[in-house]
Amino acid sequence: MRFSLSPRMAILLSVTALSACTVGPDYHKPTDNSPAHYHESVAPATDRPTEATLDPQWWHLYNDPVLTQLEADVVRSNLDLRTAALNLAESQAERRIASAAQMPRLDGAASYARERASTNGILGLLGTTEQASPGDIASGAQGFGPAAADGAKGNPAFNLPQYGLSASWEVDFWGHVRRQVEAATAAMHATEDMQRNVLVSLMAETAQDYIALRNVQAQIAITQQSIEIARHSVDLTTLRFTQGTATKLDVAYSRGQMHSFEARLPPLKSQSVHLINALSFLVAREPGALASMLNKPGIIPPVPTNIPTGLPSQLADRRPDIRAARERLHAATASIGVAIADFYPRVTLSGSLDIQALQFSGLGSWASRQYGFGPTMTLPLFEGGRLTGQLHLRKAQQKEAAIALQKTILHAWEEIDDAMTDLSTAQERQKRLEESVTENETAVHIAQLQYSQGAGDFLNVLTAQSALLSTRSALSEARAGVSVSMTHLYRALGGGWEGSL
Repeated sequence: MRFSLSPRMAILLSVTALSACTVGPDYHKPTDNSPAHYHESVAPATDRPTEATLDPQWWHLYNDPVLTQLEADVVRSNLDLRTAALNLAESQAERRIASAAQMPRLDGAASYARERASTNGILGLLGTTEQASPGDIASGAQGFGPAAADGAKGNPAFNLPQYGLSASWEVDFWGHVRRQVEAATAAMHATEDMQRNVLVSLMAETAQDYIALRNVQAQIAITQQSIEIARHSVDLTTLRFTQGTATKLDVAYSRGQMHSFEARLPPLKSQSVHLINALSFLVAREPGALASMLNKPGIIPPVPTNIPTGLPSQLADRRPDIRAARERLHAATASIGVAIADFYPRVTLSGSLDIQALQFSGLGSWASRQYGFGPTMTLPLFEGGRLTGQLHLRKAQQKEAAIALQKTILHAWEEIDDAMTDLSTAQERQKRLEESVTENETAVHIAQLQYSQGAGDFLNVLTAQSALLSTRSALSEARAGVSVSMTHLYRALGGGWEGSL
């Protein structure tokens, strides 16, 4: 059995087949060369990362309700995050604008004009009968010409109302429009991932500022304890001086140490105010707005025994800046197709239907219609090298995007290794400082006991007290360092955006 196609059907099938052609390279997702395991330059001391499933809301691992509330407030109110959301909305609108070119365009128009034709103008070439009266000419029954009216009066004025529809559609033979939509879609996804990257950074920054605040509050408490110890030493040396068993130098030394400890408090209180203001800014509140919530001292959030990091193979799909870099490469690849399509002919189908009459009463008559339709083809013949230069530009931009993606991936692995190293060294430092604090507390107790019994020099007391304050402060810094290192690790892992937006 043989089938035959009508000419119209053959043309329709040909147009459909050609419109499915898309020039330019197709984007292929880069191969993931992630290692089987995370590299650890330093062996973990106590708490260690594990490749268990990463909790998107990793700050819950600190088990601190105040921090959890702050993170929720940041997601809801932060101004940078709201700006990123608007950037995404703009990108979505740009993608919609690009995709609109795939659809036909339909316009409606209506107009009215009071016109008069020049007797000596181009309409004079049309001519008219000498016997026609001006009234007959104005009715539209006759053309315009020099015989329309006698003398200097010329042609009479007339009304010209009209309305109609016009439509056009570019047949996307070579994928010019489809590649534009593809590039705009990839750019939109890149903007979405950058919004997620802003969120990841904000989650880590909030946790870091909160941990820093708790550390400063701990430092204030340690300093106040040291002041109390020093004040006790002042009372002891003063008593012994009145009893004749101590010198005035001992009293001066004890008072000097107490005042030096007191001098540590003002800068620490200033740091506390700055950090509360920083956290207030992150949740889009005025300075001091969170004072009632944060002024009450709390412990430095401890890290859990096991820190889940997820599998290394999941990093590229989880870290937003890598995802965004891949989408930029996708957009750059699609833009090459747009540049190549510019070398090919562009075909536009257009048509119009108008109703035009010299009298308003004629606008309802089907005889007043005028129409036109047909294809239009444009082909670039000479552009002075513009199209070639544009193609070279798009190819160079694609290579640049590929390098940027590779750089982003390498930087991600660098950040992860640095964070794991910092976490391990901070844990080791904390362990040693805990031992040092225990020994220094024993030394202070023995030095004070010996001095009160007259068997020791007061200089030993001063030295032991100073050493105890230093090691307690260092221990607090080390504990904060361990907690902050975990925020760096999760920032490097790209955690914190899933389920938060």
